[in-house]
Amino acid sequence: MKRKKRSKNKDSHRRIYLLPNLMTSANLFCGFYALIAAIQGHFVKSAIAIMVAALFDALDGKIARVTRTVSKFGLEYDSLCDAISFGVAPGILVYLWALQPFGRLGWLAALLFVACGTLRLARFNTQVDRVSSDYFTGLPIPAAAFMIASTVLLLYRLGGSGTTKHVTILIMIYVLSFLMVSTVKYYSFKRPGLFKTMRFNMLVLVILFSIVVAAEPSVTFFLFMLAYILSGPFMTLWLRKKNHKKEGAPNDNGEVPSQEPV
Repeated sequence: MKRKKRSKNKDSHRRIYLLPNLMTSANLFCGFYALIAAIQGHFVKSAIAIMVAALFDALDGKIARVTRTVSKFGLEYDSLCDAISFGVAPGILVYLWALQPFGRLGWLAALLFVACGTLRLARFNTQVDRVSSDYFTGLPIPAAAFMIASTVLLLYRLGGSGTTKHVTILIMIYVLSFLMVSTVKYYSFKRPGLFKTMRFNMLVLVILFSIVVAAEPSVTFFLFMLAYILSGPFMTLWLRKKNHKKEGAPNDNGEVPSQEPV
């Protein structure tokens, strides 16, 4: 019986599931297209391709969890595709679009973004079985790439065209790179019952948000991503305060546990 169970476990590790890996392949396709578009100077098309890649990246994980087709191969394949779609592609995009005029500081910022994003993916793969799925440790690389893409669309919406030079974008890339490798907590939206049940008021808010996105997609996406990025430090402070209260709470005997090291 033990041998049969072991063989079944080995077979499950060797399986390659079609549907989630098709979504991951679509993610890779969009990331590669974003690279080509950025090199050709089509920065808006490149930004949109990165956003679509983020959609496919969210779908492949959701489909794998719902259909119970999570596999080691899928995890590794997803990380490799993410390194291209959300690391290399946005790094090249932001360098050619806004960082090139800064010289060495510009290409170092783009390199740092790619390096920190890759390190973020490697850390996630090593901790996937040991950390809570409710929160991400560090800013997810798709969110960082989405922030760059939404910034491109916003500036084009405000009248920009072609390349640009803003020191705030240079600073933003360094901040995003730091947040990806930090220990700041970000909500993951992976809770199983999150999208199964919804209150009526929440449904109305979702509909209103969809209308706003349809009316002003570039502005809405930028503000949404900015709010998510800023939520990380506040989330981390709240969790630390919550854990500190738990540590200082009295036990069953009415005693407060000592905070001093033994």
